Amino acid sequence: MTSDVKQIFRDNLIRYMEARGISQKELAEHIQVSTSTLNDWAKGKKLPRMDKVDKLCSYFGVTRTDFLDMPHKNKTQAVKIPVLGTVVAGLPMEAIENIVDYEEITPALAAQGEFFALRIKGQSMEPRICEGDVVIVRKQEDIESGDTAIILVNGAEATVKKVKKTEEGITLIANNIAVYSPHFYSNKEIEELPVRIIGKVVELRGKL
Repeated sequence: MTSDVKQIFRDNLIRYMEARGISQKELAEHIQVSTSTLNDWAKGKKLPRMDKVDKLCSYFGVTRTDFLDMPHKNKTQAVKIPVLGTVVAGLPMEAIENIVDYEEITPALAAQGEFFALRIKGQSMEPRICEGDVVIVRKQEDIESGDTAIILVNGAEATVKKVKKTEEGITLIANNIAVYSPHFYSNKEIEELPVRIIGKVVELRGKL
């Protein structure tokens, strides 16, 4: 029975990691365990303690049941959210056009806030987030430093970037830093432009 639970947990962990687009090393750092420990979980060798399961649940926006039970096959339980348009990862452009598609999220995730999806255009977040990918976004006006967010600039331009917060302002950082330099906005610019966070990216859904 324990072996079955290990395999179920392993399958769910890998599924959530692939959906979020996060590596074992990054996830291990986030929940404060060693890479070798996370590797043991991902191979189905060991089960984490419940406090670590809870950290994983918090990170992925799911429940213990989502991690420790077989994935539900009943699609009617899924919650549909709209894909509201295009986000340019690089040179900002108008963020929201018409609804272009729909994505499904779990009821457990949907219960944690208001969600929408946005389609990526551009190369600034490569190789992690590519043009054509869809990101699942939870609406919120503030995020933790280091989170990836959707940011509106001048009220009509949007970009997806990692956000570094300091006392002086915020820096928007691309993954593809060899081509796209970080862009700093002072607290004054944040107020006057304005620069506004509209949501946190909680999941990546690659479309290639």
